Amino acid sequence: MTADSLPNEAEAANELMRLARQINRANRLYHAEDAPEITDAEYDALVRRNAALEAAFPHLVRPDSPTNKVGHEVAGSPLGKVAHEVRMMSLDNAFTDEEVGEFVARVRRFLSLAPDEPIALTAEDKIDGLSCSLRYEKGRLVRAATRGDGQVGEDVTANVAHIADIVQELQGEDIPEVFEVRGEVYMEKAAFLALNAQLMDEARAAAEAKGEAFEDTKVRQFANPRNAAAGSLRQKDASVTARRPLRFWAHGWGAASPDPRSIPGATQHDVIRRIESWGLPVSPQFRLCHSLEEMLGAYNAIREGRAALPFEIDGVVYKVDRLDWQQRLGFVAKAPRWGLAHKFPAERAETVLETIDIQVGRTGKLTPVGRLKPVLVGGVTVTNVTLHNRDEIARLGVRPGDRVVLQRAGDVIPQLVDNLTREEERAAFAFPDHCPQCGSEAVAAEGEVDVRCTGGLICPAQRTERLKHFVSRAALDIEGLGEKTIDEFFAHGWLESPADIFRLRRRRADILALEGWKDKSVDNLLAAVESKRSPDAARLLFGLGIRHVGAVTARDLMKRFATLPALRALAEQAHVRQGEEAGQTATDAYSELVSIDGVGPVVVEALGDFFHEEHNRAVWDDLLSEVSPPPYVVETKDSAVAGKTVVFTGKLETMSRDEAKAQAERLGAKAAGSVSAKTDLIVAGPGAGSKLKKAAELGIEVIDEAAWAQIVRDAG
Repeated sequence: MTADSLPNEAEAANELMRLARQINRANRLYHAEDAPEITDAEYDALVRRNAALEAAFPHLVRPDSPTNKVGHEVAGSPLGKVAHEVRMMSLDNAFTDEEVGEFVARVRRFLSLAPDEPIALTAEDKIDGLSCSLRYEKGRLVRAATRGDGQVGEDVTANVAHIADIVQELQGEDIPEVFEVRGEVYMEKAAFLALNAQLMDEARAAAEAKGEAFEDTKVRQFANPRNAAAGSLRQKDASVTARRPLRFWAHGWGAASPDPRSIPGATQHDVIRRIESWGLPVSPQFRLCHSLEEMLGAYNAIREGRAALPFEIDGVVYKVDRLDWQQRLGFVAKAPRWGLAHKFPAERAETVLETIDIQVGRTGKLTPVGRLKPVLVGGVTVTNVTLHNRDEIARLGVRPGDRVVLQRAGDVIPQLVDNLTREEERAAFAFPDHCPQCGSEAVAAEGEVDVRCTGGLICPAQRTERLKHFVSRAALDIEGLGEKTIDEFFAHGWLESPADIFRLRRRRADILALEGWKDKSVDNLLAAVESKRSPDAARLLFGLGIRHVGAVTARDLMKRFATLPALRALAEQAHVRQGEEAGQTATDAYSELVSIDGVGPVVVEALGDFFHEEHNRAVWDDLLSEVSPPPYVVETKDSAVAGKTVVFTGKLETMSRDEAKAQAERLGAKAAGSVSAKTDLIVAGPGAGSKLKKAAELGIEVIDEAAWAQIVRDAG
């Protein structure tokens, strides 16, 4: 397991399956049917739990994972469908001041800003409503659509005509030919209560008219103001919407034409104020912040006044103010890098820590897991909590029998935040100094807090967990070779290393003799194994379970080296650098490895350590005698530099080095850190030195940053 994982892989896979069903069901009920079964806090808890498990077990990410989905598709809606010209995105969430600080730091790092360069961000309350896009052409409203799944929404043009806040024609200056205003349709709390009371009265009157007994428990009322707004707007009969007291305010925009310069302003603040001047309301608490302190001050002020507001809010939204910076920051998955929702705190709960178990992961890490008396926290029943390591146990002073406090806000996986019975006289928990699985000594390396079993492949926990990881979905993805099967085959001595998986065909008769196995199931398993004899090189590398080499890092490495032998050769050369007699070859190898995006000294050291061990080299050689992964090929975008190797040197003045390398990757190029005969292009900024000299010696083309920017623009 990874450092912060709580369950084992089987438990994680089952929980991810349940979470996918729960979240997708919640999305459907919330976005498509306006009939939620859980609260927003409960939903947030499910989403963050799902994200945590996917981060801890990336090979278990499901095809139906809700991670990259926005809203819910509009299939089956009685309303017409509208394709959004510009996708309607969601926002990433933060739950602590520290996470907000890290968001600002990420923006600063990505844009390569000086430590003292100010970053202005807007802040506004995050209203709990229904996202809606209003398309104005020549100032007149021509179409309104819900967000739907971000790509396709529902046509609610006729319905929004009855919302007084939404003007049918914009008034003012500098109105673009086409402009999509985006915001939230909401219902105030008093109107929500009145609507539910009205629904109750109408149901009572209908029952009396029919001479039937009235049962208030059978009256379908709205769960909260957000769903009342959504249900009122998404009516096939617009006259129903007309009778509902809906409101609207704007917080952003989508398409603008005839070109992006049509956006009426250079900052988020300017554009929102311009939209307001055209006759559309915006949040009365919308403000501009010039520091992290001002952002957090705005958050606290809005939170303190939350109860007095006439509408429901569930947090504060921050957005980078400068639009040119927003464009450079771009998007990740379903959310922009330049925006963040700072959610209000979730609840805490008290329970009893009944026992502390020690789990051994595939890397040998001993992870203490607290077993709890079941307790409901943020809508989720929690029975286990990770205690991370022995230092965390000592910090909290927890022992079996203690009464503890849990929270879900601020951490994805339930977090133990306080020990209420610390002062009671009981013996401290004794963290084991030997592996509970194999009895080998368990130690913490210098500078590390994690305690690991030293047994390596002799430890059954590590060996079987590594095999399970090797066949998992993100690695070799061998269908039919699940955890129970690996445990069973391992117990019979048929699986000792990954290569043994490809020798299972010799065990056909033995497998057939086991209970529950038939000819068809055995043949299906062996066929699944045989189908992986030419595996994807990155998946194979990830499947080996080399410490610090996750699925993304494995892909980054294979993008650079294409073949596994080439990677091994350089990793072994780089490892020599740690010795006293490291030569230039080792230094160059090390430099080349650390220059790869996503690969730093820690990964290079882990690779070197892996290949330095004789038993690891034996496992590697044995495996490659059974499989033949083809050279790793990266799909490239059609551009002037697609398929070429680009080196950035000197100081880049309009972007960070990371941003430039990301641009190169998007254009299908390979961003290298050193100049060699394989280099095709040098992008040189001020201060470029030896790399320019080497480029001249090798006859490599050199361009400046402006020319590079033109290449990026030409590629679209």
